[in-house]
Amino acid sequence: MDPHLLRTFVAVLDHRSFSAAAAALGYTQSAVSQHIAALEADLGTRLVERRPVAATPAGARLLEHAPGLLLRLDAVRADIARLQQTEPTRLTLACSPAALGPEAARALARLRGTTHPLDLEVRVLGRSAVIEQVLAGHADLGLVDGAAAPSDPLPLSDLGPAGTLAVAEQTLAVLFPQDHPLAGRRGVRLTDLTQAQWIDAPDTAIPLERLRAVCRTDGFRPRLRHRGTDLHGLAALAAAGHGLAALPLPLAAALPGLTAVPVTEPRLVHRTELLHPAGPTEAAQRLVELLTERQGG
Repeated sequence: MDPHLLRTFVAVLDHRSFSAAAAALGYTQSAVSQHIAALEADLGTRLVERRPVAATPAGARLLEHAPGLLLRLDAVRADIARLQQTEPTRLTLACSPAALGPEAARALARLRGTTHPLDLEVRVLGRSAVIEQVLAGHADLGLVDGAAAPSDPLPLSDLGPAGTLAVAEQTLAVLFPQDHPLAGRRGVRLTDLTQAQWIDAPDTAIPLERLRAVCRTDGFRPRLRHRGTDLHGLAALAAAGHGLAALPLPLAAALPGLTAVPVTEPRLVHRTELLHPAGPTEAAQRLVELLTERQGG
């Protein structure tokens, strides 16, 4: 299966238009049509309905596999490129918002103090984007966070040759407005909050789908959806009473207008993991050591 044809197929269905896909990919519309026809001929079935543009049942099934296949190909290309890396003092770190805490900032400062010169870039992204950036070679390392049982790894998707290392485990807390009836509690059970009003902020707070999974319920329905990586914007919405959110206790306690109440049941922690490629650069390897030395000690 030609990956160029597969990328065109994904673009057509993402844009729901042959012309828009052509513009995004820098092809002519005729070339896009030829790509789709060639892919359909290769697989022996129709994949895309033309009017309106939509996936056929076979196309929908292929679309389930395509992003993972393309990401794996990008990861292979990135691994080969790292072998030829000629800039050992350049480092790009991708982080989900709640994963970029004081310890990570201090580790970056120590790295800067021992690596001269250091061309450093930090990107704050959603969790899925962090993983994609590392696997595709657009970032040297990634920090991702989530909720898990103590000492359990985060439930991440297939990472191929990349690996993860634990960086930190902190108490998980629920954000309440200061005048909320539960704000004075010393602890809270998530199962008591399944029917509460929540903010759905999957790139910033603990995703509601994760809370549903660990509590084995179909509750945790959102009153408001927050898209993006702005922690202070999320905090303002929660403080104004738009809904609850779950974050690590040290971070949650520092946000204005809110009370952070630790989660006592089920047994969960806020966990941060370092995502690293199979062959990290010299600067990336040094940062790995700085971020994990406390764990090893």
